[in-house]
Amino acid sequence: MNDRLKGRTVVVTGGGTGIGLGIARCCAEAGAAVMIAQRRVEIAEHEAERFRSQGFSVHAQRCDVRRREDIAALLDRTEHLLGPVDVMINNAALTGMSLELRPFMEETDEHWRNVVDINLTGAFIGTQEAARRMIDRDVGGAIINISSVAQFAAQEGASAYCASKAGLDGLTKSAAIELARHRIRVNSIAPGDIHTEQSDNPREDAVSRGASGKYFRHTPLDRRGRPEEIGRVAVFLASDDAGFVTGATWLVDGGFLGY
Repeated sequence: MNDRLKGRTVVVTGGGTGIGLGIARCCAEAGAAVMIAQRRVEIAEHEAERFRSQGFSVHAQRCDVRRREDIAALLDRTEHLLGPVDVMINNAALTGMSLELRPFMEETDEHWRNVVDINLTGAFIGTQEAARRMIDRDVGGAIINISSVAQFAAQEGASAYCASKAGLDGLTKSAAIELARHRIRVNSIAPGDIHTEQSDNPREDAVSRGASGKYFRHTPLDRRGRPEEIGRVAVFLASDDAGFVTGATWLVDGGFLGY
């Protein structure tokens, strides 16, 4: 990959696994110094060490995105180790096998709040805390929220998940219009069916957890996406090449929502 992000510092929450790891790798390959954050910090530390052995500047930090103090500590440590944050990527989420499917009428307050707190409130806190530091520096920046095709199309047994991802659309647009005067661009990416460890066989996984399996679509490109294909779009949105792009959701779904 080229040096689109050379000299920039990028934070990726949930950056130690799946789509987040693909994003982190693409950002590192584009020249960025990267901090990957994960609740299970041992996973992030293992991946960061692997990156460094390959010559990349990557570090890891434990972070529970539901806790503002964790996000603040993450950004403080990033600044200490790598420099001021230029790009914040809010990727951490309950998804795939980590997301407990619940029929709508069996959804509980506790489960609903947990999904929304991680998937939506975590992105709100990450956006606000990163923007605060970017505004203080007065040099602009880029914030990217990782959403899902679920913000547009319902998924069986996943009302909390779909609501949290639809909420990211409103958060992204609202933050984009208010932060534009500070030259901070806010965009989101809505991945389709991406092959990760947490989502090895989504149809079988959903059926095994009680879904009917009737509502799965075929992807017109006739394959599953790869985490790095989300990462390349993230690199573009983080770079100066996307300098006139803000408040947008980029579909990366192989045509999944095209019919």
